[in-house]
Amino acid sequence: MIAELSDFERIDIRVGTIVGAEVNTHARKPALVLRIDFGPDLGLRTSSAQITRHYQPDALIGRQVAAVVNFAPRQIAKVRSEVLVLGFPDAEGEVVLISPTLPVPNGGRLY
Repeated sequence: MIAELSDFERIDIRVGTIVGAEVNTHARKPALVLRIDFGPDLGLRTSSAQITRHYQPDALIGRQVAAVVNFAPRQIAKVRSEVLVLGFPDAEGEVVLISPTLPVPNGGRLY
């Protein structure tokens, strides 16, 4: 299947700064609950992310990440996950987060 540019444009990927992170103690698989600031237009959003292999909660505070912000929210254990944080798999299939290489304004859209 060949995708069209309009397919890509339907997915809203934005950058945000992690302002809170804690272990999701209710998840079946190890996960962290992230609070991410997407700037004044989108505000704070929550995500439950299976990123415990490479990331500790305290070390994530202040880190910018990319996330899909226009998928429907999902209930993961007792957490309403509002955005899908993006990453690539390492050699073992564990998530490595996508981040800009320089600071950018929260809420900026990927293009």
